[in-house]
Amino acid sequence: MFRALYTAASGMSAQQTNLDNIANNLANANTNGFQQRQVNFTDLLYQNEVMPGAAATQQTTVSSGLQLGLGTRPSATEVIQTQGDFTTTGNPLDLAISGAGFFQVLLPNGQIGYTRDGSFTTNEQGQIVTASGNPLQPAITVPPDALSLTVGSDGTVSVTEPGQTAATQIGTIQTALFVNPGGLNSSGANTYLATQASGEPIVGTPGSSQGLGSIQQGMLEQSNVSVIDQFVAMILAQRSYESNSRVVKAADQMLQQLNQLAQ
Repeated sequence: MFRALYTAASGMSAQQTNLDNIANNLANANTNGFQQRQVNFTDLLYQNEVMPGAAATQQTTVSSGLQLGLGTRPSATEVIQTQGDFTTTGNPLDLAISGAGFFQVLLPNGQIGYTRDGSFTTNEQGQIVTASGNPLQPAITVPPDALSLTVGSDGTVSVTEPGQTAATQIGTIQTALFVNPGGLNSSGANTYLATQASGEPIVGTPGSSQGLGSIQQGMLEQSNVSVIDQFVAMILAQRSYESNSRVVKAADQMLQQLNQLAQ
C-alpha cells in the first residue's frame, strides 16, 4: 500500500506539471510567433521481485518475471514546431516567416536571440527592433526621411527617399535554422537561445535552398496554440489526476482497515 501511495502521488505531481504547461499555452494563445509545448512523461524505476529470464529450474527460465513500477515523472517539454496562422496587418515592419527559420536579434547581454515574432518597429536611431527594443541582426537602420519601406521575400530591405525615383537597398535580413529547434532554450519575451542540444545556427538568406522559409511583409504569424486541443488536454489531465487521487484514497482505506485489525 505504501508503494501505491507514492506511485499515485507521482502521477498527481506529473499531471500538475502537465496542467502548468497547458495553462502557459492557453495564456499565450494570442502571442505573436508563440510555439506551444507539450509535456512528455517517462516511467520511473522498477522493483524486480522476479527478474525476467531468471532460472525457474535447472532446465527452465522465467518468461516474464515480476516487476512493479514506481510511477512516472515529466521528462521534457517539447516545442511543437508547426506554422501558426498568418494575420494581415498592412504594417510594413510586420514580418512573418513562411516556413522554417527564426529572426535574429541582439540581446542586452550581447547574446544573439532567435524569435518567430516579426512585430518590428524602429527606435530613436532608426534601427529595426523588436517590441522589447532588441535590434534585428544584422542591424538595419531606416533613414528618417524614408517615404516607404519594402521587404522582399528574400529579406532584402529597400526604401524610397524624397527626390529619388528608384528604391535604395539599406540591408538584408538573414534568418537562422537549427538542426534540432526543440533543443532551443526559451528565455522569455518570445526569444530563444541556442544550446548544445539545438546545435549551431545555420544562417542564410530567407527562401534559400538551405530550407529557410521566405519572408512575408505586412503579416504576422499568430500562435500555433489550438485552444480546443488545449481544453481537451486539460480535461484528460484532470481525469488522470482524479484517477491517481482515487488510488491514494483506496490505499489509505486499505491501510485504515489494517490498523483496525491490529487493535
